[in-house]
Amino acid sequence: MKYIKFILCLLFGIMFINAGLDKFFHYNPTPPLTEVQMKIYAAFGEIGWLLPLVGAVEVIGGLLFIFPKTRALGAIVILPVLVGILIHNLFRDPSNVGITISAVLFIINIWIIIDNKDKYKNLVG
Repeated sequence: MKYIKFILCLLFGIMFINAGLDKFFHYNPTPPLTEVQMKIYAAFGEIGWLLPLVGAVEVIGGLLFIFPKTRALGAIVILPVLVGILIHNLFRDPSNVGITISAVLFIINIWIIIDNKDKYKNLVG
């Protein structure tokens, strides 16, 4: 089980590092967007600091998620971004692929949060 958890966390971290770096370097091809998605991304473009901030959080959270010592912090750092991704895919993504991938990533993140619940006790009282 220890090795499965490490492999899942490694892949999770690499996915977020890749997504975050893509926000800076734009190396992944963009799939065709719907009209609603084009409006959303145009609005994100108007807020010049938003995508670099999300990209930085994804890279930092992904790096923290890979290493067991910092995994609990990485899970908390990446949670707001992951919730945004999941909500976007549920309501704005016409394909089931995005919903499935984001749901699996969300489940992995929640699993790691629950697995590290003892480390959060000082935060919540």
